[in-house]
Amino acid sequence: INNNVLEGAQIWLEQTGCKFPMLLDQQRNLYRTFGLVSSYSKVMRFGCLLTYSEYGAVDRDFPEMPPRLLEDLYQMGGDFLIDEAGKVILHHPCKTPLDRPSVEDILKAADSTSS
Repeated sequence: INNNVLEGAQIWLEQTGCKFPMLLDQQRNLYRTFGLVSSYSKVMRFGCLLTYSEYGAVDRDFPEMPPRLLEDLYQMGGDFLIDEAGKVILHHPCKTPLDRPSVEDILKAADSTSS
């Protein structure tokens, strides 16, 4: 799910190499439905900023987005798996920008649809 304009979504897809379909949600309808929020205090916490500051030391970069396409730097994301029938099988709104489900939890959710 991307809240940006089409151009921003295309840049992100190109830079990350993501092969999954992306939904543009410029009005943030699905964003709100999934319980996602924008939070200055969570994004700007010291621990989060410290982790991001270390990216250069481990040769990890953020996707480069033209400043004119940067909108809400404080939006909180999440991880969601949706099966082929459109049913949400994993719902994980992030509590902090670095909060992600484990690979094990993602695979477990994906496997639950094949059982």
